[in-house]
Amino acid sequence: MAERPAFTDLGFTDDEWGLLVGLPQAVLTAASAAESDGGRRTRAENAAGLEAIAAGREASSPLVSAVAQELVSRVGDPEVGEELPVIEPDDPKAMISDVLGRARTASILLGNRVDEGEAGAYKHWLIGIAEQVVTAAPSGGLLGLGGDVVSESERRFRDELSHVLND
Repeated sequence: MAERPAFTDLGFTDDEWGLLVGLPQAVLTAASAAESDGGRRTRAENAAGLEAIAAGREASSPLVSAVAQELVSRVGDPEVGEELPVIEPDDPKAMISDVLGRARTASILLGNRVDEGEAGAYKHWLIGIAEQVVTAAPSGGLLGLGGDVVSESERRFRDELSHVLND
């Protein structure tokens, strides 16, 4: 007998699971794209985001843990030195808008499928990923010195994501 996919035990269809698994990496990419700040800083943001995603494997929430395990198996495990490729979207504003729309869809889905604790854990994890990314490398400054820890555009993305997920 074939083994059932884990997401069916959690009550999701394949498409719904794809949304939930894809969203953390999309949040990472959107948070990084919110401020164009060079290759070195973008790599630092990616590394911080991947660490935050991987940390979800240890979450007490079965949903967050399952999503994180699935995602790390797809994109790489920072504990063994794997890194995400740097993604620089052609249209960062459109990409950010798309991610916020997907986050809104995921929030509605979770509200209809899981209890408040599981939904809250997943949403909190996504916001934490965004927070880790936007605080990973200061923006602006000169030669890596000075600058803002979190730029206005990064803060705006993080706050909009929080608003979308908590409405």
